[in-house]
Amino acid sequence: MVPEIDQQRFAEAHVAGALVVDVRGSGEYRTGHVPGARSAPLSLLPLKLAELPKDHPVYVICQSGGRSAQATALLRDVGYDAHSVSGGTAAWIDAGRPVATGDEPGTPHVTATTEETR
Repeated sequence: MVPEIDQQRFAEAHVAGALVVDVRGSGEYRTGHVPGARSAPLSLLPLKLAELPKDHPVYVICQSGGRSAQATALLRDVGYDAHSVSGGTAAWIDAGRPVATGDEPGTPHVTATTEETR
């Protein structure tokens, strides 16, 4: 069985600076992701392993939990302390937590700041 972390514990880990890997497709990632999450679509995950440190936990998220469970199993098979995020990005958004958009990990996208409107 793949280790899973619930949304509350994940939110606490996220605030503490957890490494988050989003395994959804790039279009899904672009439209809204957990701030700071690295994009590594499931089909490309094996190619991205060298970018992921093995010295601390990796929290894997997708839309609802299916792809993240697959990715978590793959990561654990090659020595990562990986955990699938229960409920995925959908549950994160439904809980009213911050969301970043675009191709970069980013920071929460709430409203335009003074810098953005210049």
